[in-house]
Amino acid sequence: MKLAVVSGLSGAGKSVALRQYEDLGWYCVDNIPLDFLEPLVSHALSTQDPRYAMLAIGVDARGDPARIAHFAEHMLALRERGVQVDVVFLTAEDAIILKRYSETRRRHPLSDADTSLMEAIQRERHLLAPIANAADGVFDTSHLNLHELRSQIQRRNTDAASTRMAVQFLSFGFKNGVPGGIDFLFDVRNLPNPHWLPELRPLTGRDEAVVAFLQQQPLASSMLDDLKQLLGRWLPAFEAQDRSYVTIAIGCTGGQHRSVFMAETLGAFFKSRFSQVVVTHRELH
Repeated sequence: MKLAVVSGLSGAGKSVALRQYEDLGWYCVDNIPLDFLEPLVSHALSTQDPRYAMLAIGVDARGDPARIAHFAEHMLALRERGVQVDVVFLTAEDAIILKRYSETRRRHPLSDADTSLMEAIQRERHLLAPIANAADGVFDTSHLNLHELRSQIQRRNTDAASTRMAVQFLSFGFKNGVPGGIDFLFDVRNLPNPHWLPELRPLTGRDEAVVAFLQQQPLASSMLDDLKQLLGRWLPAFEAQDRSYVTIAIGCTGGQHRSVFMAETLGAFFKSRFSQVVVTHRELH
């Protein structure tokens, strides 16, 4: 069992970090009292529920101060039970926290009618010091945007990160309109059209005869090489910018031959580089 504990100053990005863990396949529970943590872990270990194989929890200063003061001891006890614990603590400069709160309507959890925002920030730093001191990784988010913070968490979880971005290759026919929600659009109507060969007309770009025909076309080979190079360069950049899904649409006139062939070929090529590759054909039923 893996347990990630995400804590830190309010306004430093705990919610962003926890959402990244969720996107990476962790079961997440935010703002859990530390009193509940050991019973939750005991339940997870006893039931062997696969949902809890990777558990991420958010802990903040609203917890029991006495429990927080002995945070390191609680983590040691969990590690002695065989749990792989990773504690991440997020911090930021006071001026940055103040600025972030000035840009939102949220209230600081420790502020009230008698406590100013700055006093609440200082009190929170003091309360959470035991967690910060026991952290396996401390991230200062003062000069990180949300994409950079999510990227930091992703790199911390390389096993999960390697399967994170899903890539879809979608073939379609222009005669039925351009699909929505796409990131790249490529027009392959300039390639030789199997439709004009009577023996190929009833087939699709998945049939061997059509595949063989298009593989013999220099234009098709050149376009495939160019698309492999283009997407091979830029898809990793999308993944690095925290994208969960990228859709590449490839269109020909009817969406039966050329676009299907190109989508299938590119999908097969990129399956060796991305673990989540899906090929769909809008016009084929």
